[in-house]
Amino acid sequence: METQTIRFYHRGQVREVSDAAVTRTVLQYLREDARCTGTKEGCAEGDCGACTVVIGELHDETVEFKAVNACIQFLPTLDGKALITVEDLRQADGALHPVQEAMVECHGSQCGFCTPGFVMSLWALYQQHTNGHPADGTPAASSPTRTAICDALTGNLCRCTGYRPIVDAGQRMMQLPVPQPGKLDPARIAGTLRNLRRGETFHYSRRDAHARVQHFYAPRTAAEFARIKAEAPGIRILAGSTDVGLWVTKQFRDLGDLLYVGQVEDLQTLAERDGMLEIGAGVTLEKAYAALTGAHPELEELWKRFASLPIRNAGTLGGNIANGSPIGDSMPALIALGAEVVLQHGDTRRTLPLEDLYLAYQKTAMVPGEFVAALRVPVKGHANGVGHFRTYKLSKRFDEDISAVCAAFGIDVKDGVITRARIAFGGMAATPRRAAQAEAALTGLPWTEATARAGMAALGSDYQPLSDMRATASYRARGAANLLYRFWLETRADALPATAVNVRAVHAMHATGADEPAVAGA
Repeated sequence: METQTIRFYHRGQVREVSDAAVTRTVLQYLREDARCTGTKEGCAEGDCGACTVVIGELHDETVEFKAVNACIQFLPTLDGKALITVEDLRQADGALHPVQEAMVECHGSQCGFCTPGFVMSLWALYQQHTNGHPADGTPAASSPTRTAICDALTGNLCRCTGYRPIVDAGQRMMQLPVPQPGKLDPARIAGTLRNLRRGETFHYSRRDAHARVQHFYAPRTAAEFARIKAEAPGIRILAGSTDVGLWVTKQFRDLGDLLYVGQVEDLQTLAERDGMLEIGAGVTLEKAYAALTGAHPELEELWKRFASLPIRNAGTLGGNIANGSPIGDSMPALIALGAEVVLQHGDTRRTLPLEDLYLAYQKTAMVPGEFVAALRVPVKGHANGVGHFRTYKLSKRFDEDISAVCAAFGIDVKDGVITRARIAFGGMAATPRRAAQAEAALTGLPWTEATARAGMAALGSDYQPLSDMRATASYRARGAANLLYRFWLETRADALPATAVNVRAVHAMHATGADEPAVAGA
């Protein structure tokens, strides 16, 4: 297959690249080739947000804008997309964009190094509220809440001016006159991307420093994707690059040939069939969690605390599952819900329980040439679904942090007795794993404090966690047990069921022997 050029929209025109390394990052291209140095390099691992840019992609013939980290995105993944950087925002008459003007007015910038990343995160949020709004100089019709602004900024860590001025700028930007669209006109970008769209597999290749030819394939169909993977079982699958990107920027690994999920349309489907939510392997984490939370509202906090928005915009749920990290936050919740993983090899697909996919550390049940095609999750009310369900995450900071312990609990209770229990943890073993002994200690018994404490004690037989930079083994063991106790507090049928805001009140009630707290929800 003959190599093709990488084509994408940037700075108001189509760019073509033919001489870049396959694993050259978008950040390297911007700073060293395009000389767009407004985008900064901080951590080079998608954590600090200094490199935040916005990617525009066609979905249902309209452009969807999303903030991503340029430092871990490989340049060939831009093919057929639009790349928006801080240099694009200045208007034709030289005026600042409302996002930039608001940062100035609200004193949201100090040294300025991190400011372009904040601006691009806010610009993506701005587009969600003004896309299609007539450019008649009037302010936008809707404004994001402060919570929505904070969520949009989870991937931007530097806050030398403090949180308030930047969040204020996120509100102020919506009050300023809408700029003329110019080269950022969504309709103009959509027309360009339609012309760039390929009907067949995109193939890009380049000879590396060792005179070896490295290939990048971006198929359009799952059948073609499966064919390439079956014929070359060792080829590296690339999805959002949120983990694989670090293998290059931090570990300097040679990845070999790459097979990209991002253009496979039939791996990006979301559908509910027969009581199961089916999520294609190419669906981004952000869209996947939005759908999962619709089916299981208890997942909302885990959704917002899973990495950051730019990471969720790029990474995929299928990639998170295939990676199988012992500290991956998706797996405990999905295992507790009874999720199934769909694996494909050539034209053949098979389904197995998600917990059976993980055999040992970084070892799965997939055979050579096989890949994760989809995930199937029972929705509420389905025969396989659990009744009471909660997830909890222990980490050193609230936003954008790796879990020390991630817990998920699901139980069915009939006439006060537990008929089924599904408990899974991340961060407690070499793989995400169910707590078989704790489940056995709960099943068949009344859902009481005594039963909960029996399950807590049984966790010691299920896991022997390790100590590392995130937590000690004793902290993990104690935290895991306490989370099971919290689950009981929040789901018990007698007295006052606890919520996220009144757990302390219930604890105080037990300590004093009172029948109920003085102030509910205190």
